[in-house]
Amino acid sequence: MSVDPMTYEAQFFGFTPQTCMLRIYIAFQDYLFEVMQAVEQVILKKLDGISDSDITPVQIRKCTEKFLSFMKGRFDNLFGRMEQLFLQLILRIPPNILLPEDKSQEMHSYSEEEFQLLQKEIEELQKKYKTELCAKQALLAELEEQKIVQAKLKQTLTLFDELTNVGRDHGISDFRESLVSLVQNSRKLQNIRVVIEKEGERLKTS
Repeated sequence: MSVDPMTYEAQFFGFTPQTCMLRIYIAFQDYLFEVMQAVEQVILKKLDGISDSDITPVQIRKCTEKFLSFMKGRFDNLFGRMEQLFLQLILRIPPNILLPEDKSQEMHSYSEEEFQLLQKEIEELQKKYKTELCAKQALLAELEEQKIVQAKLKQTLTLFDELTNVGRDHGISDFRESLVSLVQNSRKLQNIRVVIEKEGERLKTS
């Protein structure tokens, strides 16, 4: 069998030419074996009709096997020539022929240098795509964080509105102004405490 993979022919036929030839070879071997079995059975039946024959079934089997080996050898010799003829002249696509699905290669042929440039351009586009994908993921993550902050801000505003309503129920007209005043008074108290602590430290040292 030929060692040439013949991949282009396999693309066209759907099978390799070597596989086709192998199936032909196996089919003929099977057919030859079946024929020799049938011939042997006919000879054995004829032999049963001869009463004084010295030929035994074992001798017939040996003769059949010998003839089968002879036929197989002749066929192998002829099949080698037939295989060479089929693979070279019948099942081979000429090098100047393109399949219909490859016609675009004839219209858009590239040199080795142009092919390398295309490869480089493809790699650069892939890098840009990965960079843009990472940037998109970062933006999506930032958007999620903004949604979380917005939700917390909304909760805070809701809390302030609820406190304002409670303040109104208890006679406080503007809760926000009261809260600002409370913060300012708290800072004043902190400052007074700092002054008192410093004065206490000074009196202890004096």
